[in-house]
Amino acid sequence: MMRTACLPLFALALASSPVLALEGDAEAPVEVTADQLDLDDQAGTAIYTGDVDIRQGSLHLTGERVEIQRNDAGELSRAIATGERAYIEQQPSPEEPVVRGWGRTIRYHVSERRVELIDRAELHQGGDTFDGGYLEYFLDRREVQARSEAEGIDERQRVRMTLKPEQ
Repeated sequence: MMRTACLPLFALALASSPVLALEGDAEAPVEVTADQLDLDDQAGTAIYTGDVDIRQGSLHLTGERVEIQRNDAGELSRAIATGERAYIEQQPSPEEPVVRGWGRTIRYHVSERRVELIDRAELHQGGDTFDGGYLEYFLDRREVQARSEAEGIDERQRVRMTLKPEQ
């Protein structure tokens, strides 16, 4: 029962990002697997732990721990995935390749349509790859900002970029 009570919370979040997602993603069922769920309706949080795997349409989010946060209006404001290699992927449109990201922490800011990949961050967009301590990806603008140092990173991780030449 706890699992199904939280599904609308995550479904609302995913449905609020139609520009990034394939058209059918918002209507696709949300599938969540985890070892444990702690749901706090008053605080507006759902915390999944233990090999968390969340899927809806082309969206895939994994981590050892995933926290979903709602704002005062009950809308999803942020999803935070953590783990040795937390992972997020989504296909923006049928003609675009899947965007994949990794990091020890992944923060998805729903209203800002922004993803932060923190510590051992890596982003693959088509044939282009970006690595560094901190990567910030703006979904609507398809813009990447990379840093070797940022809050939450233990040691400096140089920025590296590989761009695939256009044909």
